[in-house]
Amino acid sequence: MAVKKDFDVLIVGAGISGIGSAVHLQKKCPTKNYVVLEGRERLGGTWDLFRYPGVRSDSDMYTLGYVFKPWTHKKSIADAPAILDYLHETVSEYGLEEKIRYNRHVKTARWSSEQSLWMLEVDNAGETEHYSCKFLHMCSGYYNYDNGYTPEFLGREKFSGQIVHPQQWTDDIDYAGKRVVVIGSGATAVTLIPEMAKTAAHVTMLQRSPTFVVSRPAEDKLANRLRKLLPPRLAYFLTRWKNVLMQQYVYKQCIAFPKAAKSRIIDMVRDELKPDFDVDTHFTPFYNPWEQRLCLVPDSDMFKAINSGSASVVTGHIENFTEQGIHLTSGKHLNADLIVTATGLTMQFLSDVEFLVDTKELKPNEALIYKGMMLSDVPNMAISSGYTNASWTLKCDLTCDYICRLLNYMDKNSYKKCVPQNDDLTLERAAYMGLASGYVERAKDILPGQGVKTPWKLHQNYLKDVVMLRHGKLEDEAMVFTR
Repeated sequence: MAVKKDFDVLIVGAGISGIGSAVHLQKKCPTKNYVVLEGRERLGGTWDLFRYPGVRSDSDMYTLGYVFKPWTHKKSIADAPAILDYLHETVSEYGLEEKIRYNRHVKTARWSSEQSLWMLEVDNAGETEHYSCKFLHMCSGYYNYDNGYTPEFLGREKFSGQIVHPQQWTDDIDYAGKRVVVIGSGATAVTLIPEMAKTAAHVTMLQRSPTFVVSRPAEDKLANRLRKLLPPRLAYFLTRWKNVLMQQYVYKQCIAFPKAAKSRIIDMVRDELKPDFDVDTHFTPFYNPWEQRLCLVPDSDMFKAINSGSASVVTGHIENFTEQGIHLTSGKHLNADLIVTATGLTMQFLSDVEFLVDTKELKPNEALIYKGMMLSDVPNMAISSGYTNASWTLKCDLTCDYICRLLNYMDKNSYKKCVPQNDDLTLERAAYMGLASGYVERAKDILPGQGVKTPWKLHQNYLKDVVMLRHGKLEDEAMVFTR
């Protein structure tokens, strides 16, 4: 049984969040000894795991990219290989290779008040390793990497073709010349459909109900012009803030004027499709914008596939699978050779790690989230979690900023422990994520809550978080420091 030495900081996950955390630590806390534990055999997280056709970002890379590393590619809506290259470049530039330990799956993490340390049990190919650290940063994402969500479909076993969830896509899946049905209408579905439509006989998007879909250019022309005229970092900085401010403006308009926003988005879809297309049935959601995330269509690729006849949309409910395809409750039958169940993710808060604070088991659904990054009554631990209405990395960069400030402040004042505590028994509790999406609803029993006021409130607002996390006070009425 291997025993590993104590680290100042231990980062769990070598995806976009964990790599960013490591760089922030090196730059702002250069004396800290840290390690990154990655459960898989490769870095990259989401961008290495997903291999389905056309997999790409649904945020622009000027905000999904790191604050410290300019995105210099021509396309701002990037595919997974380009994003993975960006992550590998970051690891190489900052010499992180020796800091990442692969195939290390954290099983348990116990905080010892007596030692002021986190004690971790880690599985490495069936062998248990022991690590300890003074501060734990969870960068493991928000969904289960092993399995996506697939509802029960009556008669599934009767289908003579292949059924695959995008999360389990492999390179040997052949859809050229075949009839494909993609079940779902979220970000994954609208990514898959135009790419598969290039070589499939036909692709049908089968949805229970419509989703808001917005077209946007894959290239940011202003960003590309600025990069020719200005130094890369300055061009990146200006583009990043331009996109942040534009996104915040659009989001606020949608929330303030939901009917007008809904009408505008649907009118934009009408402009993309042929006059006889039934937009009311297939692209008019029952909810308002940003009650669920909007789906991005770069360069109108999905609309072009629909207009060309290589793809179509069917809105209805599945009655059962048949040998030849899917039978709907309307009586319609969809013939298929391949069915892709783009039916969502399975959320997994804090991976599947078992947490204890001394001898007490941590139950996240009983905790409150502090500043969007720490849990009430849990010492010396932070969580990287992005925005629901903006790029993931924007919030993760701010979280890393805050952690580095916090660690330096604790060193300066000889503090060994910091723990957020809520002493306001009248504080009203709200849901962790303000979305009505299926994957959020299915996970509500495993997620922490938030409060209705700072520092327990999730603002979902980058500008407010810049003030609070990058420049705000570290000592407040909730954070308790001890020596």
